[in-house]
Amino acid sequence: MRGGKRHFTHSRLMCWVAFDRAVKAVEGFGLEGPIGRWRAIREQIHDDICRHGWNEAKRSFVQYYGGSALDASLLLMAQVGFLPAADPRFASTVEAIERELRVDGLVLRYRSNETPDGLEGDEGAFLACTFWLVDAYLMLGRRDDALALFEQLLALRNDLGLLSEEYHPRLKRQLGNFPQAFSHIALINSAHNLISAHGPAEDRGADHLPPGP
Repeated sequence: MRGGKRHFTHSRLMCWVAFDRAVKAVEGFGLEGPIGRWRAIREQIHDDICRHGWNEAKRSFVQYYGGSALDASLLLMAQVGFLPAADPRFASTVEAIERELRVDGLVLRYRSNETPDGLEGDEGAFLACTFWLVDAYLMLGRRDDALALFEQLLALRNDLGLLSEEYHPRLKRQLGNFPQAFSHIALINSAHNLISAHGPAEDRGADHLPPGP
């Protein structure tokens, strides 16, 4: 982000993921490593995010520590196993993103007027981020909402079934890198999750730490 240094919640979340997967590699595959130290660091990062990445007034996790702006990457918190989908903090974060980052049903990465990124103008809705909302709906038991949004996304494909990086809801056109692999990977992931109750998102979120207060 070109708007200055911040303690970004998603960056800290990915640090948690790294230590969590390292611990699981030792526990599940018999690999070697200082598992006690890794578990302690994993717990420390988890506590740090829950303490500093949560905005009580907004009832949501936020883009960076001490801020109030939202970021679509927060939709991944349950998918990577950081929180169970049943944790009210995750459900509340999804609701906040629905209120503040959706445009004609699609999801923005963030609001550029709230997050100075050094770039001029606005950008379209990010298709991969919108597929993340499909996955979040499924993990929250909102299958009808997930299916409706998934079908809305499919309708944006061109005549070859391809998707770009972004979509401009007002201009009704695809924007950004085309075709965009991230968009198609997210499509496949969401399709798999819709087909099976034990799709990738639910599998990754099955092993988690207990919910906080």
